[in-house]
Amino acid sequence: MKALVFRIGPDRYGLPLSVVARVLPAAALKQLPLAPPFVAGLLDLHGEPVPVIDLARLAGLDSEAVCFDTRIVLVDYAQDGGGTRPLGLLAGHVSGIVALQQAALAEPGVTAAPFLGRVASAPDGMLQLIELDGLLGAEVRALLFQPRGEAA
Repeated sequence: MKALVFRIGPDRYGLPLSVVARVLPAAALKQLPLAPPFVAGLLDLHGEPVPVIDLARLAGLDSEAVCFDTRIVLVDYAQDGGGTRPLGLLAGHVSGIVALQQAALAEPGVTAAPFLGRVASAPDGMLQLIELDGLLGAEVRALLFQPRGEAA
């Protein structure tokens, strides 16, 4: 399996390439008043508003400054009623793609957050996968992904 590698704070994380739709340079976001602090805002993607999650804030860390290697990783996020909607993940210090052997992935043995998945040892240090299924709770999904044509 290949994974996109980035950092959240000092640690390395990855997203399986199979869930990555596009990788975009960081862009200006429209703020969402009263949204949870880890919601970075809305990205205007060719006229379509796409919610963006700040992974550092979601992990309980301070938001990182946007740098030349900060990216918005677009994923097709599965909806409760079926189908998918685009979701952006603000990923700091994106460093590239790494090949991981499925057999080398291990359960972490600790459940710090529901979006943190299996880990792998790599030459550059341990890497932990992000699991999209555990990324957002039901209340946040309802806030960010209202049925099309409806407003809050």
